Amino acid sequence: MERTRRAVLAGLSAAGVVGAAGCLGGDDPDTPEYDCDADPASPDLDYRPVIGDPDSDVVVRAFEDFTCGACANYKLDEFPAIREAHIDTGEIRYEHWDFPIPVDEDWAVPVASAARGVGARAGDEAFFAFASAVYEFHGSYSLDAIGSAAEEAGSDPCAAIADAEAESYEATLMSDRGEGADLDLQATPTVYVNGDSVDPTADAVSDAIEAARS
Repeated sequence: MERTRRAVLAGLSAAGVVGAAGCLGGDDPDTPEYDCDADPASPDLDYRPVIGDPDSDVVVRAFEDFTCGACANYKLDEFPAIREAHIDTGEIRYEHWDFPIPVDEDWAVPVASAARGVGARAGDEAFFAFASAVYEFHGSYSLDAIGSAAEEAGSDPCAAIADAEAESYEATLMSDRGEGADLDLQATPTVYVNGDSVDPTADAVSDAIEAARS
């Protein structure tokens, strides 16, 4: 499975899909140690993380790679303002899509699989809480970091670790990646507002949302 996944990703990258990522500085959060021996549950491969108004006419789709430094910056620095101004107010439907470039082949699919599992078990809010928490460990991921982020999101840390180890949501992640490739996505994060690509900043996304609502 690992050899197949890496071959697929390498082939897509060779076809011209390129990702840009930076590195975050600073100290990582304290990480507890987990002694887990759990088998992964059957994954809900149809699960899509969505928050906001599911019926809104304005749809924001954000493609991310959990090993991309620019994605970590987006989620930690830009997304909170987007959420406060447009998601919590019910103005938009906000969708998370995965696009494992991957910047780091060892962790891109495991971390994203853990995130999907958290959301499928504990709900969309837990997914987004996990995503923000786990990005704090960007550049130094570990199974314990995944467990810590899951626990912070109110989900079972051992279940998240099991999903990471088994790469339970690989098929879903590759499906998302195929969608991004069809859109000629060139980097992560890439944000679309009603199908139009915009700069992944709070100001640019907000301007596009306001234009779409007018």
